[in-house]
Amino acid sequence: MRSRHASEPVEGGPFWRQRRWQVSAAFVVLALCAGVGAAVYGGGDDATRAAPATGPVIGGLGPDGSRPQGCRTVDTAQQIPVEAPDDVTWRPVNGAQTPFSASAGPLRTTGPLRWCFAHTPMGAVLAVHTISRQMSGPDWRTVSRQQLVPGLGRDYFDAMRESLEEGGPPQTSNRLAGFLVVRYTPRTAVVRVLVRQATARYFSVDYTADWNDVDWRLRPLTSGGLYGPVTAVVSLTGFVLWRGVGDG
Repeated sequence: MRSRHASEPVEGGPFWRQRRWQVSAAFVVLALCAGVGAAVYGGGDDATRAAPATGPVIGGLGPDGSRPQGCRTVDTAQQIPVEAPDDVTWRPVNGAQTPFSASAGPLRTTGPLRWCFAHTPMGAVLAVHTISRQMSGPDWRTVSRQQLVPGLGRDYFDAMRESLEEGGPPQTSNRLAGFLVVRYTPRTAVVRVLVRQATARYFSVDYTADWNDVDWRLRPLTSGGLYGPVTAVVSLTGFVLWRGVGDG
């Protein structure tokens, strides 16, 4: 059972949980709607609107429809996971420990991009943890172009993220505690990420990931946010808990 939505944003975590981000978000969305919005909405598909990718690029499918060289994940299970993989290790990504799996990904690192996740529910779980964490680093623009779904949500995200001052990795005492795959198809997954605060209280946020035939990408909300409302959690029933939990 989950309680009401938390009324206050969670401080001390990644940038999108901080008040200055939320204030900036509101301002930029208003600005886009008032002026720049005309250009954003002014016709053309996502590919036309999106700026060309700069920096490292995730490879595409080969002529035979295979994934890029070196991207061969072992995990093939399409069932909703009820336990964490045995092969999970924790590695730092922009100042916080993040789960990696030898079977479900990420298997490849190209510049600042960690990618190549299994086309499975577990692969989607690892993708939302990794991609969202990469957005706190100085190379967020490259990550956005390569690992966010194109569209107005990404345009708004980029504008809001651009308005924030760059600094060191945010320090947080929150810890990644577990996850729950809310919904899964081979094309789209909704993953609920469970976080434990220093006060021993828990909250969760929902991410959506889409499969583009090469890898999972995060789909931003139409508001430009990367996840749904922060929700207090009073029961861990249904969540898969991480072993050897890292910092969230």
